[in-house]
Amino acid sequence: MRNFKLLSLVFVLASMSLVACKNDGAVNTAEAAVEDLRSVPSAATTTTNAAAATSTEPAVPAGPLTTLKFTEETYDFGEVMEGEKVNHKYTFTNTGSEPLIISNAKGSCGCTVPNWPRNPIAPGETADIDVTFDSKGKGKVGGNLQSKRVTITANTDPANTYLTIKGKVNKPEEAAQ
Repeated sequence: MRNFKLLSLVFVLASMSLVACKNDGAVNTAEAAVEDLRSVPSAATTTTNAAAATSTEPAVPAGPLTTLKFTEETYDFGEVMEGEKVNHKYTFTNTGSEPLIISNAKGSCGCTVPNWPRNPIAPGETADIDVTFDSKGKGKVGGNLQSKRVTITANTDPANTYLTIKGKVNKPEEAAQ
């Protein structure tokens, strides 16, 4: 097995020396090939990157960071009857100097669905995130307090911004029996 690894290393070095770029004589091709091998990720690095790629967390957009400011981060819809849908627009402004890229917006449960702009938001530009809360199955007689969170992931620091939609969901007494 050791001979196979050594043979593989020699093969890789020889192959790289044949296709390596000329560096004006500053570094010979064998040294460049060894340097290229050092830059190849190890198994541990590859595993870590693969685990990150399969994480349930959405990827933060690459590039320069910016800032955003919401006119309100919490919306109280008051009281609704079970089965009603509540819709609210959260207005925000890109207050930074770079384009704002929202990579994801996710509700804390399936009853809360955000709709966000998919195109970059220019500095100084205002846009909306539309959130719909479906109260089906959330009520009780006398009211059931609900508070749902929407996580916005963007090229900001910190990467996540949180919005809240809350209120009371009532259920008719005859439906409770």
